Amino acid sequence: MQIAQGANGTVLVIDDEPTIRMLVAESLQEHGYTAIEADNGPDGLRILQSNARIDLLVTDVGLPGGLDGRQVADAAREARPGLKVLVITRFAGNVVVAEWLLAAGMTVVTKPFDLSIFSQKVRSLING
Repeated sequence: MQIAQGANGTVLVIDDEPTIRMLVAESLQEHGYTAIEADNGPDGLRILQSNARIDLLVTDVGLPGGLDGRQVADAAREARPGLKVLVITRFAGNVVVAEWLLAAGMTVVTKPFDLSIFSQKVRSLING
């Protein structure tokens, strides 16, 4: 687990691709957020079940370790009702939306994504 400190909120980033995780965390830090990183579902869930402040969960759909992004998001929102979730995926956004039946406070960004669009979605979810 890596934590980059910031002032605008705390974002848990779960993605098994180190490059994606690093870019997302760096972008978050540049925008004043604290980024906590995990590379699989079980590690991400442990963080979510801790006392750590988490304002937003950013998760990939396909994760190693026996828990996919949907399972982690569902468990996270059960433990932390109202937690905002940003799904990042290589799958077409419409497919994920249809499959996940996104609840309020959940949205999707399709990889590869523009970091400025990603940052806008993060800001909107945390502030909205």
